[in-house]
Amino acid sequence: MIDRLTAFAAELREAGVTVSLVEMMDAADALQFADLSSQEGLRAALAATMVKKARHRPAFDAAFDVFFGLTGPSTAAGAPADLADDDLRSRMADALLDDDLDELRRLVREAVARFAAVDAERPVGGRYHQYRVLRRIDAERLHQVLLAALAPAEDAVDEQLHAAAADRMIGTVRDEVRSEVLRRLVTERGAEDVARSVRTPLVEQIDLQHGTRQEIEAVEQAIAPLARRLATRLSQRRRHGKRGRLDVRRTIRRSLAHGGVMLEPSFRPPRKGKPEVVVLCDVSGSMATFARFTLQLTHAIRSELSNVRSFAFIDGVDEVSGFFRPGADFETAVAAMATDADLVRGDGHSDYGRTFVEFVDRYASAITPRTTLIVTGDARTNFRDPGADAFRQMVGRARAVFWLNPERRRYWNTGDSVMDSYADVCDEVEEVRSLAQLERFVERVVLPSTTTRPIAQPNDLHQPADAGGRWSW
Repeated sequence: MIDRLTAFAAELREAGVTVSLVEMMDAADALQFADLSSQEGLRAALAATMVKKARHRPAFDAAFDVFFGLTGPSTAAGAPADLADDDLRSRMADALLDDDLDELRRLVREAVARFAAVDAERPVGGRYHQYRVLRRIDAERLHQVLLAALAPAEDAVDEQLHAAAADRMIGTVRDEVRSEVLRRLVTERGAEDVARSVRTPLVEQIDLQHGTRQEIEAVEQAIAPLARRLATRLSQRRRHGKRGRLDVRRTIRRSLAHGGVMLEPSFRPPRKGKPEVVVLCDVSGSMATFARFTLQLTHAIRSELSNVRSFAFIDGVDEVSGFFRPGADFETAVAAMATDADLVRGDGHSDYGRTFVEFVDRYASAITPRTTLIVTGDARTNFRDPGADAFRQMVGRARAVFWLNPERRRYWNTGDSVMDSYADVCDEVEEVRSLAQLERFVERVVLPSTTTRPIAQPNDLHQPADAGGRWSW
């Protein structure tokens, strides 16, 4: 059991779930009190000691099913091997309608043996084998059979209830297929290889550009808690910074009155600056999903930032700060931005050059020496003028400029991407494809820039101004 628990913890770490040595020891202690004959009891005991965040539970459950939810080859008899495919589906429907789980498992066992193509010579692919079985069973057709078999609906409420009941039955079939496929794979190939093939990505690791609808919904649910946590950290930093920084010279001078003992530390009074953040988001079709999360996170922590202005662009740029004012509903704000913001000047495809020129003409005053400018976009110009000169003017007015690109770095500067045209004058250009990367960026860049740290002056710095006239900070 200890060896299996160790392998289980290693898989959780590979999936991104943090499991410390102390938590492993707690889990081992919990096994002394858990009912090992009860799968759900064991699951609850290990989850209580090894999972710290609710959004990590799906990854935990996926690994648990492989390491502890399966007990080796089944000795129970399956359905008759000469049963036709249509008869197999029909008997599954009867078992579901009769709530006969044992019969359903026998039928699923036969379906997996017949359709899954589990072969020691094939690469391990848990999801692939499940897909093969469900496709041959034809889950959609089975759903229609179940709906037809239920009592006729008398009204719209009955229709909804029957549809929900059929969905639950199909969900039961999917769960049983998954369990049987995993059991066979673990028997054939071992738990470690199987766990790797069915690993569930954490919410914060989901690719914001290519996630499924369910994954994107999960990320949206995680945005609000993340924003609250970041806002709380920002508030703590402000409270902790009220005294200012330690004044070493004055502290040492005071210590001379006490024989060199530093009894009375002296602090430099902080300069209450008014930090500013300007966010410029590409909201064209290829960037809409990522821009949505950037705007949502900015909107959520806006109450803690002293001055945040948001701009969106496609082939024209418009300020959208008013749509995302504090207290506004985010979904309503997004809908209003889509209909009311003036973002399209031509064909509705990204035009970075036109956007930057227009921004300089209309909104140059939004960028000051206190401004941190954050640009989000893939830098794909559709082979149009990149507007590098206008962008340099924007950079020259700002305190710092950061560019977030949701494309993989290896695709930068390919096709119509001109990332290098902008990267040379930015303080940092980062690949940000997930919520975890976005969180790290906000914590490292946005929050530190909003503390009471005094604005650097040229005579305080060791490095001279760069070619754009900006000072290192």
